[in-house]
Amino acid sequence: MKLYDYKPAPSPRRVRIFLAEKNIEVPTEQIDLRAQSQLGEEFRRLNPQCAVPYLVLDDGTGIGESMAICRYFEALYPEPPLFGRTPVEQGQVEMWNRVMEFDGYLAVAEAFRNAAPGFKDRALPGPLPLEQIPALAERGRLRVARFFDALDERLGATPFVAGDRYSVADITALVTVDFAGWIKLGLGAQHGNARRWHEQLASRPATAA
Repeated sequence: MKLYDYKPAPSPRRVRIFLAEKNIEVPTEQIDLRAQSQLGEEFRRLNPQCAVPYLVLDDGTGIGESMAICRYFEALYPEPPLFGRTPVEQGQVEMWNRVMEFDGYLAVAEAFRNAAPGFKDRALPGPLPLEQIPALAERGRLRVARFFDALDERLGATPFVAGDRYSVADITALVTVDFAGWIKLGLGAQHGNARRWHEQLASRPATAA
């Protein structure tokens, strides 16, 4: 088994935090996205989507996408449960994880990839060269600002994103908040609930994975 990773990137970080929370160790290999190694023939043969993280099992089976990899390990190692215990919890975690991803993580990615010079012709991950659209960068920044407000409101009602327990939804939200620093956006003084939550999560050993 091997996990293809790129330490600076936010998507693989979600998987690393998840594994660390479960105390699972997986051999890794770094794919240098800055050098566009994900587009090379060798890695493209492994993963035609040309993205990390990417998990290759001992039998050669490949699993891409952060949450698919996390789901795989959750099934193998259900404790501690990071996708919820009961059907209700699982539904809540799934819902809030998607909200964090769609309203937050993808908004940051939209702003970053459509503006950063290093992503010229790489506005979306994957094998296709796609040009940047400045209007999408601006839209992404507006979405991120709204996301911060909504996250703070949610964390004023519950200790964790999906309810009373730490879950994968918190991992996605934490990585999103940190990722937003790449576009020089962050939680403000008005986001006291989210700032308190972020400080709490930053103290968890797994967060440094």
